[in-house]
Order: sequence, then structure tokens, then C-alpha cells
Amino acid sequence: MLTPNYDRDIPEMTVEVAKAAFPKGNAAMRIRDELGPLFEDSEFAALYPKIGQPAESPARLALVTVLQFMENLTDREAADAVRSRIDWKYLLGLELTDAGFHYSVLSEFRQRLLEHGEENILLNRILEQCISAGLLKGQSKQRTDSTRVVAKIRSLNRVELAGETMRRVLDDIAQIAPTWLKDLMKENWGKRYGSPLDTHDIRKSKAKLEKLAQTIGDDGHYLLAAIYQEDTPTKIRSLFTVEVLRQVWVQQYYLENGQSYWRKKDDQGFPTSGTMIASPDDLDARYSSKYGAGWIGYKLHITETCDPGEPRLITQVTTTVATVPDSNMTEAIQEDLVSRDLSPDTHWVDAGYVNTDNLLSSQAKEIDLLGPARGDSSWQARTEGGYDQTKFIIDWENMVAICPEGQQSMFWKEGKSSWGRPNIHFLFSRPLCFQCSAREKCSRGQKNGRHLTVSPRPAFEMLRQAREREQTGDFKEEYKLRAGVEGTIAQAVNAMGARHNRYRGLARTSLQHIATAAAINIRRIAAWLMGDRPGDTRISPFAMLAAPL
Repeated sequence: MLTPNYDRDIPEMTVEVAKAAFPKGNAAMRIRDELGPLFEDSEFAALYPKIGQPAESPARLALVTVLQFMENLTDREAADAVRSRIDWKYLLGLELTDAGFHYSVLSEFRQRLLEHGEENILLNRILEQCISAGLLKGQSKQRTDSTRVVAKIRSLNRVELAGETMRRVLDDIAQIAPTWLKDLMKENWGKRYGSPLDTHDIRKSKAKLEKLAQTIGDDGHYLLAAIYQEDTPTKIRSLFTVEVLRQVWVQQYYLENGQSYWRKKDDQGFPTSGTMIASPDDLDARYSSKYGAGWIGYKLHITETCDPGEPRLITQVTTTVATVPDSNMTEAIQEDLVSRDLSPDTHWVDAGYVNTDNLLSSQAKEIDLLGPARGDSSWQARTEGGYDQTKFIIDWENMVAICPEGQQSMFWKEGKSSWGRPNIHFLFSRPLCFQCSAREKCSRGQKNGRHLTVSPRPAFEMLRQAREREQTGDFKEEYKLRAGVEGTIAQAVNAMGARHNRYRGLARTSLQHIATAAAINIRRIAAWLMGDRPGDTRISPFAMLAAPL
């Protein structure tokens, strides 16, 4: 039961001792003086039942959660800080004699936020306070970038994945139905699944690995067949780990004539990275790679303001599984900003966030999506003097394409790309193309003339304009502003541990990143209020020496 007990006034003794200890104030004290308590108990009323024991103030727990991430503390360390830190007591409005709370209350509070879908309140409420205090007066310029996040799991190969999944199921069944399992288990199960599976000793032998994989597969199908018998207790079939076992076995094995077989990539194929389970301990974690670095986990997208003369505050945070492309998130990020009246006039991004769909959707929202458009990957564009799309003139009124040699296309048709996006095909005469002296620059087809594929007119013209804009000196100078978001990601990763999960699962990982963003904002607001302003990019002594040379 929630009983509002968050007094907005700081106890006199706490004020006296805090000001004596910090005569010039510090970050936590300055935040309280300028922005007040930040959170109110009434904002969390929906998270608590109307009857039961009185709960710890959720407003204080929310603030402690942000402070915890700001200093990268564990739950136990954060609870100790509430008891021992004078500046924390000042910010929280607590008596010096307040004994605080048990550290487990923090995890219970996070769970309440997740169950009610209210985790964004940690960031949004701070932004609202900043707007009220005049610290977020304009967000006309914002920038976005992403970084990888490593899941809190052990890295497993396929054989270890199967073995560890089997071990989780057996552990759970042993707790709720030991007699049923004892009658079912095979002779070597205790040795095979009694401890974590490690294939280090046999990793170099493909034959031994495949034999072990086959044995584990037979065991799993044998167990699943027994679990789904009609006389099996319902409490066994309803175990979450049983469903995980079923999914992993579908992905790693297949049945043929009642016999279990280990899947091989060249024969039966594997699921895509976006659906392949990487660990039985975190079903949301996925494998991905970027710029040659591979990881299992998630991806974090951070958007911040970058208006000159204003604090640089994080306005939007999104967490996805690792396999979601950046371009899939551009519109979602902008829509969230628009819904909270934080829409930017200019949105700086890197090439990963830019495609024709995003350029068009940004234009519809009156947002200038400023980033390098993806180049033409055709062989003509990579060949010096090649006749790529830019060399053709499109007469959209008559739906005719004119090649650099002055020949017109014979006919056109609508189609779709392999990604399902609409496109338009222009086909040129085979005899004319085969007789053309510039054929080597234009087409390599042996049966037909040039086949030109372009996007529909709005997308085609938008992409052309974006590519032309990239070549201007103004764009190159203006685009330098995007680089600043790299510093924000470095702060989240290095100072607050955002690169590695504290928790498991997409929902909890998202909560971690929202709290991290709120913590970065608190730290930056405090620095701004104490007169610290963002400085110019530091240049190393050697770089300064070498620049004129």
C-alpha cells in the first residue's frame, strides 16, 4: 500500500550538517536546491495495491535508483549510501538518523516499474523538471548513435547450449517432481548434466563434438516425449524451462523417422540470428556483429540535445536486440520525441540510420535528417566512368528513362525489392544495348539490355538530393556536430557500465539504460548549475605538433 510520505522540506539538522560538510555545495545538493525532490509519490500510485503494508517512498526509491546508476553502485552499496552519505540524505530529504531500507527493496521497485510499464518515468520526469527550470529550452538540434551491449551470460557454443538447456530443465524438475524424474532418468545423466557442460577438452575433435551433440539431442527428445505424456503431472509441463528446451531443440535438432539428428548448416540450415536462442538464461540475447566486432546481447540507442549554449541532455533511449538494424529505429525514435514535444528541427545521425524511407518520414515530421545517405553499391557506381543511376534522366511524367547515350527505355513495370520495398524497373532495347560502344560501362547482361531499377519518384528524388547535399562543404562542416554523441556513449559505457548488462532480458536491460540516461542527465545538470560548461574537443600534444606538418 502506498502512503505518501515524501516531505518536500529537508530536515533542519540535515541542512545544517550538509552545509557544514560542503560549504560550497556539491552535485547532489545543487540538484536538490535548484530542481527540488525530482519525483513525487503520487506519480507511482498505480504501482501499488490499495491495501497492505505501507511501502517505502517510491519517489525516494526512484531517485536512489538514478543515483545508484550515476555512481555505478550495486543495490547493497546504494542502500548503504542512503544510510551513510550526508549529500544523499540532503537530496532525499532524510533525517541524519534515518536508517534507510533493505537493499532488496530496490529490486522490488524495479520489478514494479517493469510490470506496469512505467520505467520511462525515471527519464521523462527529470526532463520535465529541466523544462520547468529552463534547462531544456530548445531541442532544435539533436543527435543519435548506437552501441553494443553484452548480455550477462556465459558464451556457449551450440553443444554447450544444448547441454546447459537440458541441465536447467533437469534441475527444475528435480525440485518439484524428484520421484518422477528418478524413475525416468538414464544411467549417465548424473555425470553428463550434474555440473556445467564444458567442451574445452574435445573442442578440437569434430567427431567427438558431434557425438556428444547427438547424445544430448537423444536425451532431450526422450525427456520431451516423457513430459508430454498425458499422465505427466501438469506442474512439469508448465515449467518455463520445458518450453525453452522445446524451442532450443527445434532450432538445433530435427526428427526423421523417430530418430533425432543434429542440424548442419549446409544441409538443414539454422534459424536466422534474430531468432536463434544464444543462452537458456537470457532468451532475448542475440548474436550480431558490427565493424568486425561480434557480441551476444543487445543494442543501445542514445539521443541527446546539442544546441549551442544549452546543457546537453539525453532526451530518448531505446534498447533493442542486437540484430535490429539502426535504420529500423530512426522513425520510432523520432515518433517518441514528437509524442513528448521534444521533436528536433535537425537530427544528426550516422549512415546506419539513413535510408529513403527514413528521409521521407523525417520530412513529413518536419525534421531534417542529417546524415550520409548510403551510396550506390552497383558495380557501375564502383567503376570509374560507369553508368550508374545518377547518369540516367528519368522522365516521370511519361515513365521513360534516358541513358547517357541518349537512348530511351522500351517499357517499365512496378516491382518490389528483396526487402519488400516498392521499386520501378526500366528496360532498354537489347539490340541497341548490344551495339552501344559504352556497353562495358553500363551493362554486363548476356541476354537483355540494360535493366535499370530505381525507387519510386519521391524516394528517388529525396535520395538524389541527399547525396548531392553530402558533397557540399556546408554539409561536411555541419555534420561534425554529430561526433559529440560519441562522448556521451563513452560516458555511459566507461563511467556507468552500460556496455555490460546488470540484468537479463530485454525489459530489464531497457530499464538499466533508461536509469543510466537519467543518471547522465543528473550529472550534467549538476555540472551546468555549478558553472561547468562543455569544452572544446581535447587535442593531444602530439596531434597539435603534427597538424602543421
